Amino acid sequence: MVRPPSARSAVPRAGRLGLLEPTAAESLTTLGWDNVESIAVLWSLSRAPDADLALTTLIRIRESLGSDWDALDSAIRAETTLRGRLFALIGSSTAFGDHLVADPRSWTMLRREELPDRDELVADLLAVVGAEPETGPNAAPMLFRATESGPEVVAALRKRYRDQLMLLAAVDLAATVENEPVVPYEVVGRQLTALADAALTTALAVAVARVCRDEPCPVRLAVIAMGKSGACELNYVSDVDIVFVAEPADAIATRLAAEMMTVGSSAFFEVDAGLRPEGKAGALVRTLESHLAYYQRWARTWEFQALLKARPMTGDPELGEQYRAATDAMVWTASERPDFVPDVQAMRRRVEKLVPEDLRDRELKLGSGSLRDVEFAVQLLQLVHGRVDPKLHVQGTVEALAALTARGYVGREDAANLTASYEFLRLLEHRLQLQRLKRTHTLPAADDEEGMRWLARAAHIRPDGKRDAAGVLQVELRRNTSRIRRLHTKLFYRPLLESVASIESAALRLGPDAAVRQLAALGYADPEHALGHLRALTSGISRKGRIQALLLPTLLAWLGDTPDPDAGLLAYRRVSEGLNDQDWYLRVLRDEGAVGQRLMMVLGSSAYLPDLLINAPETIRMFADGPEGPLLLRPQPADVAGGILTAADRYDDPKRAVATARSLRRHELARVASADLLGLLDVPQVCTALSSVWVAVLEASLRAVIRASVAERGAPAPADFAVIGMGRLGGMELGYGSDADVLFVCDPRPGEDEHVAVKWANGIAEQVQKLLGAPSTDPPLQVDAGLRPEGRSGPLVRTLAAYAAYYRQWAQPWEVQALLRAHQVSGDQDLGLRFLHTIDPVRYPAGGVSADAVREIRRIKARVDSERLPRGADPATHTKLGRGGLADIEWTVQLLQLRHAHEVPELHNTSTLEALDVIARHELLGAEDTDLLRQSWLTATAARNALVLVRGKPSDQLPAPGRTLSAVARVAGWPSDDGGEFLDNYLRITRRARAVVERVFGV
Repeated sequence: MVRPPSARSAVPRAGRLGLLEPTAAESLTTLGWDNVESIAVLWSLSRAPDADLALTTLIRIRESLGSDWDALDSAIRAETTLRGRLFALIGSSTAFGDHLVADPRSWTMLRREELPDRDELVADLLAVVGAEPETGPNAAPMLFRATESGPEVVAALRKRYRDQLMLLAAVDLAATVENEPVVPYEVVGRQLTALADAALTTALAVAVARVCRDEPCPVRLAVIAMGKSGACELNYVSDVDIVFVAEPADAIATRLAAEMMTVGSSAFFEVDAGLRPEGKAGALVRTLESHLAYYQRWARTWEFQALLKARPMTGDPELGEQYRAATDAMVWTASERPDFVPDVQAMRRRVEKLVPEDLRDRELKLGSGSLRDVEFAVQLLQLVHGRVDPKLHVQGTVEALAALTARGYVGREDAANLTASYEFLRLLEHRLQLQRLKRTHTLPAADDEEGMRWLARAAHIRPDGKRDAAGVLQVELRRNTSRIRRLHTKLFYRPLLESVASIESAALRLGPDAAVRQLAALGYADPEHALGHLRALTSGISRKGRIQALLLPTLLAWLGDTPDPDAGLLAYRRVSEGLNDQDWYLRVLRDEGAVGQRLMMVLGSSAYLPDLLINAPETIRMFADGPEGPLLLRPQPADVAGGILTAADRYDDPKRAVATARSLRRHELARVASADLLGLLDVPQVCTALSSVWVAVLEASLRAVIRASVAERGAPAPADFAVIGMGRLGGMELGYGSDADVLFVCDPRPGEDEHVAVKWANGIAEQVQKLLGAPSTDPPLQVDAGLRPEGRSGPLVRTLAAYAAYYRQWAQPWEVQALLRAHQVSGDQDLGLRFLHTIDPVRYPAGGVSADAVREIRRIKARVDSERLPRGADPATHTKLGRGGLADIEWTVQLLQLRHAHEVPELHNTSTLEALDVIARHELLGAEDTDLLRQSWLTATAARNALVLVRGKPSDQLPAPGRTLSAVARVAGWPSDDGGEFLDNYLRITRRARAVVERVFGV
């Protein structure tokens, strides 16, 4: 151990102390260190990495302290540990020197015996902002709320963070001056990571206060550390890579995340969320399900490599652990991806090429023989072998090297050499960054002797008798970088790696366990069940089994790109088994690539379609492309309707006629839904096709029932009979989940008793409802006559005269409004037209609707808004009754019709979209307003139809962000699987449309 001169020695000259500044001797006199009693202090000062910098900084600190200097002077003389920490710190870092000059009394922190642990660091920084634990349903152990959140807190947090960083740096550097213990690299990394965790916990507390104000935080937000922060091996100055997970991933969660990043980047360090799915172009905040959906379907090899270091950092620990646990399964199977090993190797080569030629010999992080060489080699070994060896599931580089050594994947000597060289380069990196607290990985230039001398001394490197410290550093750099490059090449390009990856992957694919993992990698949530389906499809030695085996790899890949591959595979099995006796089925799949791909998209996206396709298999043939495009687009609605009527008219038995109509309806629903899901039809085309087939089935049923009645009576019908479409049926705007709202009207024929005629007509109406409403595996056919006069308590059928009398004397404003969509759809055409002429004066009154009626409609609208929304429904996302939903748009159009139809005959139209065109053309509303209403109606209708297609049953409520919403978004035509973006767009459009509605209704 080197000892200072004895107290009897004379005070050495300044030059002998390593002080080169001309004013050094004068400075020593100013400090009172020019006497024999100061020998020990001067000796310590001489060992500082830059003694002149340390002395100059001490003079500045003395000036800042004024009369308080004596306390620091006494402590320096008496406390060896403090002296070593202080001199090493201010002799290594101009940044920390400036920090002490700005707040000289913070030197007392350097007296602390032990470094604070993570909990203490969290408490210390939270105290700066007066943070308190968050309360409420989403409160988590690491979620706090600041009581001080104004702009001034950034400066206060920056000061306190710098204090804690200063303490760590002083402890880390002290061994360069005094005989203090050297702090292991891993301890420094963990301490820096703990401080970063505390910093972002505090930044989140400030964000909660700023975003949520006095309200409980309505979201669960987990912050996931990535990169060096995730592995607990941070540098002194690093970007801190993070990823956000939230439930729900709504606007508030996004604001919280953005605000946290702003506070963190302003007060502590650069906070970078660029490793999130889709990078900086992707959503800042995602749900866990959205993250997993992305990683299952879209992530590239390097993203799984990054996930290797993912660690819950702060926020909601339970959600963070769910993220870690869920992504772990994908990380450790990533090496089964095709060309995984070559991909990682190619990535390393690309990174190396990014280093400018003139910096390659000075680059500690990215160049040849650099830190990245070690990290890439270690991570590749982990990912290849870790899928079968859980002992390798660790995050830190040094920790992983130890695990690889213990398990025999790396030799002990190689691992020891690689670890030592890695820690050496990390030490240099830390010292470079401490100098000015700047993010750098670049060594001083070869001709910068003073820079290399300072770096060597800061890194505990001393002369060796032949070379000065800078020369020793140069030798050590060459030795360590060469050793890293040699070992990197040996491990990273080891032939065993690629062969193990390919052989084990091939073997795994042959066995059940491997098949399960392969299916899981493709995105199957329940790969065991999926494997059972595959076995059933390929069992036996039949030709069909061989064709299935040939088809399935491609089909499974296509299914993997759908929202629900598991349900899609089950549906494919059911379709295949249902069509086992159809020779054309597998042949078409094999020979027509478009059929297979489209079928997988349909089956993996929709719970509505599989049963339809099983019962209407010929639709699958229509997935092929013809000379003029997809065959799904060939039939026109009018041709389909004509075919239904012709086929049903062949049967006298109403049940057989209705069964035939139902069968053809099934084919048409399967065709329309398939074309819709595949993006081949727009919303108006879908509505027209669905309405047309509904009208055709209703007409076919009515004809069959009347034919049977006439045959049974042995006499002509006693009355003419017509069905009037109401609501969306009247407007020919039905969706998949719509009922058919109707009115039944009859008119006794000459000479017939009215009572007998009405009784007969009631029987006809009841039988039609019964036949169409009979239980079936098909989507339901509900005929609803609830809009008739007096509602469900009134007679099911009325005569034309009775309707005229009722509407003339008793019609309520809501009934007048409902009549705006009345349109003849089936039965006696002449009677239907006479009914419409009868109600025209009621729904289109001369002079327009009265002011009282308008007020009543507004009152009813307000009541509907407040009372009809189902319990628990979200008014922002209910497609029918929510804000800016279908009801809002339709009521607005109908109010304008009531007020202006008497002067604009074109408004005598039952279609919402066509009426909007008229409203725009006659400038009854501004062009922008009408366009907003149209967009909202189309958006809500597309979403409502997509809900039925995805869920397989009628639904009006958009789901919360997650897998189902992403599926709905995709089926509704959104250009990506990002359900959050789709929801944001829906909310934006409907919110703007709602503003138009409120202006029209005078709200």
